[in-house]
Amino acid sequence: MIDKTISDLYTVQFHTLGCKLNFSESATMEKLLSGHGIRRAAPGENPDICVVNTCSVTELADKKCRQAIRKLIKSYPGALVIVTGCYAQLKSSEVAGIDGVDIVLGSDKKNDIVQYIERWKRSRAQQQVDVHGFRELTDFCPSCSRGDRTRYFLKVQDGCDYFCTYCTIPFARGRSRSGTIEMLTRQARDVAAEGGREIVITGVNIGDFGKNTGEKFIDLVKALDAVEGIERYRISSIEPDLLDDEIIDYVATSRRFMPHFHIPLQSGSDEVLRLMHRHYDTALYARKIEKIREAIPHAFIGVDLIVGARGETQELFEQSRRFVESLDVSRLHVFPYSERPGTVALRIDHVVDKHEKEERVEQMLRLSDEKLRRFTSRFTGTRRPVLLEHPRRGSNVMHGFTDNYLRVEVPSDPSLANKIVPVELGGISDDVETVNGII
Repeated sequence: MIDKTISDLYTVQFHTLGCKLNFSESATMEKLLSGHGIRRAAPGENPDICVVNTCSVTELADKKCRQAIRKLIKSYPGALVIVTGCYAQLKSSEVAGIDGVDIVLGSDKKNDIVQYIERWKRSRAQQQVDVHGFRELTDFCPSCSRGDRTRYFLKVQDGCDYFCTYCTIPFARGRSRSGTIEMLTRQARDVAAEGGREIVITGVNIGDFGKNTGEKFIDLVKALDAVEGIERYRISSIEPDLLDDEIIDYVATSRRFMPHFHIPLQSGSDEVLRLMHRHYDTALYARKIEKIREAIPHAFIGVDLIVGARGETQELFEQSRRFVESLDVSRLHVFPYSERPGTVALRIDHVVDKHEKEERVEQMLRLSDEKLRRFTSRFTGTRRPVLLEHPRRGSNVMHGFTDNYLRVEVPSDPSLANKIVPVELGGISDDVETVNGII
């Protein structure tokens, strides 16, 4: 361990990896520290505390976490280094073994960060490791925080009961649990009081909301829709078998819930879905897409795909590609399959070699570009409401998203930041990611 002096701690730097939920929880930790006089370190200022909120969704994610930890230790050798998140939860001994790490916290300890810092100071800088098994991750730690731009992220659920064969999230996050509707609507009202315009509903498996409270996700949606002052809600990733028609129909008529869905598919092959232990087949998935298109023709539909999973032969990949090609969706988020220690998937025969996996990823990414370009072109020349973000310092452009999640670029006008304005949509950028707009 690097010798550190015991002194008052005033500044903190966060390094967050992974999902939106992690970023939301990092912002909540920062808010907790701020309440005790610890502010975010300014650019160029050496922080007294470094917090790394880790991800462990793939082997590459683990590697990036280790690199980030070591880089911070090297850059700020006098800082108190705290590591939490999924990588810390799953591989606490490995994290604790990195020379310079002072505190390792399990996934359920993030909101207790202040107490652990105080304990570290009292113990005269002895390393602390507090990580329990996934069965003990039973508390719901609330989190509602502002992102770097204009959106707020409201955590409504944590954990997962699905135990898909390729996934470690249930071991990193524990079983499914939720906040109450009363708690979450109160947080939404607080966002409105702060001037927030948009809330993204986040969680690990949000369609499972209410298992521990006896409430339902559709009831949460209706309650949030009634909160005055919030103009936009977005539903983040929701499993297709949990996205029932009532939710789709409600979004279709709601003024506040945006026409935007993100629905994981993972594979367009029923055989691969069976090997993954997913809870649906391609027929159910196709019906969900058709239902959305019937009810909300202009909706943006994002899709998660895992390519090169164990058991995915060339024939099964072709089945998957053809199925995805047939779907009227807006964009694909493509991930190469990553071996995770301790997962059931390691028992499945047929391993896809690295070169073939990369080629399959490229095929799906090309298909994604085609779908995004085709979807975006439907709206060329139309006017859509855009929530504009704060422009970056020195930039002559600013960005925002339409109601149906098209990213728009317009000339910078700081007076329009955090405002919803009608924008005429023009040409698509070369990288297909952005639409030029005219106010």
